Amino acid sequence: MDLELRGKKVLFTGGSKGIGLVCAQGFAAEGARVRFSTIALAALIAALPAWNHAWGQSAWRPEKQVEIILPTAPGGGNDTVARLMQKALQDQKQVTAPILVLNKAGGNQTVSVAYHAQHRADPHYLLFATSTFFTNHIQGLTQHGYRDFPPLALAFVDYSAFMVPANSPFKTFGDLIERLKADPESVSFSVVARGGTSHAVAAMAAKAAGVDVKRLKIVVYKTSAEATTAMMGGHIQAAISSAAGSTPPVVAGQLRMLALAAPQRRPGALAAVPTLSELGLNAPNLATWRCVFGASGITPAQIAFWEEALARSFQSEEWKAWMTKNDVTAPPLRGAELAKYLDNQFNNTRGVLVELGLAK
Repeated sequence: MDLELRGKKVLFTGGSKGIGLVCAQGFAAEGARVRFSTIALAALIAALPAWNHAWGQSAWRPEKQVEIILPTAPGGGNDTVARLMQKALQDQKQVTAPILVLNKAGGNQTVSVAYHAQHRADPHYLLFATSTFFTNHIQGLTQHGYRDFPPLALAFVDYSAFMVPANSPFKTFGDLIERLKADPESVSFSVVARGGTSHAVAAMAAKAAGVDVKRLKIVVYKTSAEATTAMMGGHIQAAISSAAGSTPPVVAGQLRMLALAAPQRRPGALAAVPTLSELGLNAPNLATWRCVFGASGITPAQIAFWEEALARSFQSEEWKAWMTKNDVTAPPLRGAELAKYLDNQFNNTRGVLVELGLAK
């Protein structure tokens, strides 16, 4: 019986067994022919079922309950997105084990990160993180950095927006800036993390407009939903938050979006909202991304499973509809490309915080 080499595979020709393929690592150049004795070939064929079994066992799937760890309280935009991800993974049967969305709010995301770090090498724990992950580490609020965990998927990229209640006297961003120039402490701004991305964006925009940044009145809320409620109740006058999370109340006529800290205008419902650069403010555009991280120490096979499962979940019709409705994008990044994206975002964010005196 003859064996014809084609690259690194062996083609069996002749005999009653028909044609089969096996790996042939380390053989000579393509096109060479090798003769095997009947006994040697029989032993090779007998070993194939064991090899197939071993290959089948190499694929990993979740074996117990999966936890999606969320840094914010129930009811906010992040909670909505995490539950969409949970539903897609289950509806598509990417994961047949139970999936729990665990809200670990507190400490400007430090609580959720610390909890995730406790589950080293366990692939059943996923951290849904926001860009505040960067600012916490940069400011020394947590010992855990984004490089401590393998990035699995970029859920979406958003930017910060300046909002006021629909009945606010501030009709334009210019109106807001004029009031701040006259009295920086006359307007209370809400952010979801002191020293976080939205806080940095507010400070840089104010600085670019000639406002005394140190006198800004900042109020921290756990979620953008809480901030919206506070604005509607007249407790604060303005908010800087995720444009995606703020789109529904803007469309509903509850809020007015004055400006967007993004590279260009958004399509759809936010098409009329100007960017800071359009308004003549030279302020950096810091992305408020959402990324899913695995536990430190998980295997390449486990990383590969989650990368593929999450990529497919982001193709669900419900997920696409939410992305379209909120005018956000999600570059299909994974592996080295995703790590490079995060590195660039981290360096940009650190540069802004250093300039503001919020980091060294």
